[in-house]
Amino acid sequence: MIALKTPISEEAAAALQVGDTVEISGYILCGRDAVLPKVLKMIEDGTVGELGVDLRGQVIFHTAVSPAGVGPTSSNKLEIESSIAPLSRAGIKLHLGKGELHKETIQALDQYNAVYAVIPPVTALLEAKTSERKVLAFPELGMEALHLIKVDRYPAIIGAAHGRSIYEK
Repeated sequence: MIALKTPISEEAAAALQVGDTVEISGYILCGRDAVLPKVLKMIEDGTVGELGVDLRGQVIFHTAVSPAGVGPTSSNKLEIESSIAPLSRAGIKLHLGKGELHKETIQALDQYNAVYAVIPPVTALLEAKTSERKVLAFPELGMEALHLIKVDRYPAIIGAAHGRSIYEK
């Protein structure tokens, strides 16, 4: 088990390999299909700094945050998967979700020294490992707003790194 603490360094991201099991601790971003296009617009507009969080070395979990906890949504939804390359270019090092990504997305992860980790849908387990939560932006989206949460030892498996994927046949 590889212990990762946010923010994740370039060296730590480069060392991750497909099939590695990791535990993530520290603050991570949470967003899914409703909010990620808004975050990309903020990056394009140069206003992403208004979030008060540096994207470099950050983790983004493809999830909504509800009173029942957090659990992964499918990362291959158009709005989510299309955000992976630009968010990686902006500094995100690890994308957490579930499901198979397209080869182009896996190549973009490699280009920006970022990785994708699959997290099993274990909402109750993850809620027990989540100690703080704060809405950063777009509160009108409710549980799909952009959240910042503090986690302790989130388990995940690296699903794509260095141009390879665990889903390759």
